[in-house]
Amino acid sequence: MESSKVFLLFFFLSVIQVVFVTSTEFQVGDKSNGWEVPKSKSDQDMYNEWASKNRFKVNDTLNFNFKKDADSVMVVTEAEYKKCHSDKPIFTSKDGDSVFKLDRPGLFYFISGTDGHCEQGQKMIVKLLASPAAAETESPPPSQSANQNATAETPASHDHANHVDKKNNAVAMHAAAAITLTTAVMSFLGIEHATFPFRISITKLLYPQFHTDVEILSQVHNNFLAV
Repeated sequence: MESSKVFLLFFFLSVIQVVFVTSTEFQVGDKSNGWEVPKSKSDQDMYNEWASKNRFKVNDTLNFNFKKDADSVMVVTEAEYKKCHSDKPIFTSKDGDSVFKLDRPGLFYFISGTDGHCEQGQKMIVKLLASPAAAETESPPPSQSANQNATAETPASHDHANHVDKKNNAVAMHAAAAITLTTAVMSFLGIEHATFPFRISITKLLYPQFHTDVEILSQVHNNFLAV
């Protein structure tokens, strides 16, 4: 009887995970810009700035919109990104509505395959980390202007900090919701006696994307009990 309850627990939570944990498609540069040559020198870092304001997770996709056959997008190595050239790109598309899947943690390097476009700023680095929380604490890829001039903090940097704080809060809320959901399903199945560490372990197993945040909430809970 007890083993059947555990089986039902995993079944229900797995179904819920499939329903609620979905991938996201991001339109590169947003609808206002798309994938194009920056209009001015001051905008040469626009795509890295756009990437730094978004949090990407494994299985998300990037949509590159541009005029078909008039431009292209390539996924290249770091060395090729720095040279703005690749003879054998990892991925390339010229269809004007290109979708690329972010299938692993790590860095992805994108450039335009059209001569001269990358040199004018049509390139981008996207970073994915295994932990959603870690992705918020890591610095974004350095921009060219940042390398050239070390400037004082501006209102824009304050806005970015507020943006990061909001996303950190959202991730923490999702982690708390995952724990609450696990506890609720356990109670529904009559497994009320499950210890808090056991609930935490089940939650981390079923919701690996919240692993770090669930662990932090667990430590906060333990510290509270120790007071």
